[in-house]
Amino acid sequence: MIAVDATIARLQTARELLLTPYGLDESTLLKALKVITEHRVDDADLYFQFTRSEGWSLEEGIVKSGSFSIDQGVGVRAIAGEKTAFAYSDDISEAALLDAARTVRTIASSGQSRKVKVGEHRVAPSRSLYPELDPIATLDSAAKVALLERAEGMARAKDPRVVQVMAGLGMEYDVVLVARADGTLAADVRPLVRLSLTVIAEQDGRREVGSSGGGGRYGLAYFTDDLLQQYVDQAVHAALVNLEARPAPAGEMTVVLGSGWPGILLHEAVGHGLEGDFNRKGSSVFSGRLGQRVAAKGVTVLDDGTIADRRGSLNIDDEGQATQRTVLIEDGILRGYIQDATNARLMKMAPTGNGRRESYAHLPMPRMTNTYMLAGDKDPAEIVASIDRGLYAVNFGGGQVDITSGKFVFSASEAYWVEKGKIQYPVKGATLIGNGPDALTRVSMIGNDLQLDSGVGTCGKEGQSVPVGVGQPTLRIDGLTVGGTA
Repeated sequence: MIAVDATIARLQTARELLLTPYGLDESTLLKALKVITEHRVDDADLYFQFTRSEGWSLEEGIVKSGSFSIDQGVGVRAIAGEKTAFAYSDDISEAALLDAARTVRTIASSGQSRKVKVGEHRVAPSRSLYPELDPIATLDSAAKVALLERAEGMARAKDPRVVQVMAGLGMEYDVVLVARADGTLAADVRPLVRLSLTVIAEQDGRREVGSSGGGGRYGLAYFTDDLLQQYVDQAVHAALVNLEARPAPAGEMTVVLGSGWPGILLHEAVGHGLEGDFNRKGSSVFSGRLGQRVAAKGVTVLDDGTIADRRGSLNIDDEGQATQRTVLIEDGILRGYIQDATNARLMKMAPTGNGRRESYAHLPMPRMTNTYMLAGDKDPAEIVASIDRGLYAVNFGGGQVDITSGKFVFSASEAYWVEKGKIQYPVKGATLIGNGPDALTRVSMIGNDLQLDSGVGTCGKEGQSVPVGVGQPTLRIDGLTVGGTA
């Protein structure tokens, strides 16, 4: 999947957008890096970015909003030991670049770092996981609005109880160029699309909401009418189920999590705790536990930035490193952490291609890409039938986690009460409360139905948001606390 020709083509696109119009070339980048490394540093890099984005929203058949923006700039970073100096500018010019370089080199302090010789540029290997296209240009404005209108019409036709429909479409064309002090030169062209659908259904004066959507690194042709119908079916189903929902029971009980998007619990309660920065600082519950059992047998968790066309995938991370498939937990044993270049160096480990940033105006840090649990051998129906008294949580809304303690709180947006292996009725207001590492040790059945989410995930960390993917098979977790309303 490493594609040299594609890598060179992406570099040419990046040059045409980010260097040539401003009178810059590779020699200018070399000059800026040499300015930074005149003082002692361990690492330095330049990160150029051009982002064009567009969004449309439709409500009650009317275009409620439309947006279009272009942002571009460069971030300049120097690292010495654990210290980082960073400057950025939305002015791409030699003067601004050299000024930022002089600003960050002041980081150097004696005895903590070393002088770095700037290497001659070498094209870094990267993957070829998605098309190098501008999704904004794949449909004209009228066709984009028509796409949302079709989704709305399908939703209203699905059930007479649907009284309101909101649809949104987002597109992004992102081009990045990375130049590092070791000579690495890498680029990526990143398309991204997302369609969201929210419906409100009403019955006997009661109103409930259902939502769905998806996307990935595609053009807008991805959203076929068949796919729109899937989104409509999911959103309307969720709203109608919630019209019949009763208050959720509370207490400690068996909980079965559905496949796909419920992997967001895995992402939050476990994934963040496996990021290198938290573990280097000793603030994660997983710190210093490599090689130890942290989950039940059969639990294997991966972070994989190499899955074609996925929302969380990248050809290179934001430090120029090719993404990879990283085994984090294998059959319950902790095998690795999610690493960027800096934390990997300080921990004397290899980077994993997980250095990510929201934009050129932000510092990179270790972040997840697509994080999921591998499938087991149980039929999902068998897992649900194994519940004596408990909850079957099919979908989730929001949640939060404390990295240090591993404690999490998640609200279920679609869930069912189960007794003696039979689904009794839908419930509303169910909140899952627990500890991530502890919950992993309580996994007693793993389904054979691994599914990734539909392409809607956005992860927040330290004020930065990046697109991600999650996934899991159906899971049974014993003795999980459920906060309810009954």
